[in-house]
Parts: sequence; structure tokens; C-alpha cells
Amino acid sequence: MSLTFYTHPMSRGRVVRWMLEETGLPYDTVLLEYGTTMKAPEYRAINPMGKVPALKHGDTVITEVAAICLYLADLVPEKKLVPPVGSFERGSYYRWINFMAPLEQLMMAKANGGNLPRPESAGFGTEQDLLDTLEAALKDRPHLVGNTFTAADLLVSAYVGWYLQFQLLEPRPAFLAFVEAHSQRPARLRADAIDDALLAGQK
Repeated sequence: MSLTFYTHPMSRGRVVRWMLEETGLPYDTVLLEYGTTMKAPEYRAINPMGKVPALKHGDTVITEVAAICLYLADLVPEKKLVPPVGSFERGSYYRWINFMAPLEQLMMAKANGGNLPRPESAGFGTEQDLLDTLEAALKDRPHLVGNTFTAADLLVSAYVGWYLQFQLLEPRPAFLAFVEAHSQRPARLRADAIDDALLAGQK
């Protein structure tokens, strides 16, 4: 069954493109534009939210960056982008992938004026606790799970790198080192080159 990737080069689709390149699987790209084709009935039939990225695999549609990356990792077990089922590493893998949800909640709150909700009602707790927890997980280690690169490393380094770029995240040495450890992966470079070329073609 073929893979069809719906994206825009200035979106979180860049993370999924990196994951697609890591898998080595062939895929087709459908480029959508904000406010027009992304909101058109044809695409809303695929993702009713009218946003990217989305992935179609045969008759199956997957949306949300983490879900797409988890799905893709499972398609290529030989790449070892996901720890074995039943292993202790599998639990940590799920933990750190899903840790990006509270991180994003915090970053978006800061990006929109910095009026953070009370810790007891915020999904991320306090900013200090969240950042200290993330720092402890990343400090002095290139991989979050075991000794090999997994989708958890991809997602965390991509999101941390993005928030560092937009100066929403404190540039702690552990954050910078973890992003740098994965920034030159061949799949990452290929993915960036593809999206950069698409972006240049739109100008």
C-alpha cells in the first residue's frame, strides 16, 4: 500500500518528512497551502481539521505528528526506530514522545503572551519542573532510550530545536547538545533539503 504525505514546508510536517526519510519507505507528497487547499473539501475529507501534516496509508489516515511517527516506526522494525514490544525501553519511548505534548502546551502559552495557567490546572505543571525534568532526561546522553536512535530522539530533538530557534526555550547546554547530536543525520539533511526546495519554489 502506498504512502501519501500531506504537508506544507513551513509546518510541523517537516518533522514527519524527517521520519519518512529515516524509514526509507517510498512516499508521495501532496503540498497544500494555508487557507486554501488545506481548508478545501477534498482535504477535509482526509483531515476534517484542515491542517497538516497527515499521512494516508492505503485506506488508513493518520494525523498528529507523534501518531504519524509512531505509526511509521512500526512499519520498519528492521530499522530499530522503536524498542521491542514488552521491553523496559518501550515504556520510556512512549513516555518521552508523549512528553512533547506538555512541552508544546507550555511553549504555546509563552508564545501567546506568557500568561501561564495555574500549575494545578496546567497540563505541564510548572515551567521549572517541566524544564528540569527534560534537562535531566537529555543531559550527557545522545539517546533517550537505550543506545540507538529511535523515533523518540527524532521527535524530542526536532521539537526542542524548534523552540530553541524561536527563543521560547531556555538554551540550556543539555538541550543544545541533544539537538546537535541529531542535526546532521543523513535523513534529517535530506528531509530539510526537500522542504527547503519546496519552499524556494513557492517564492
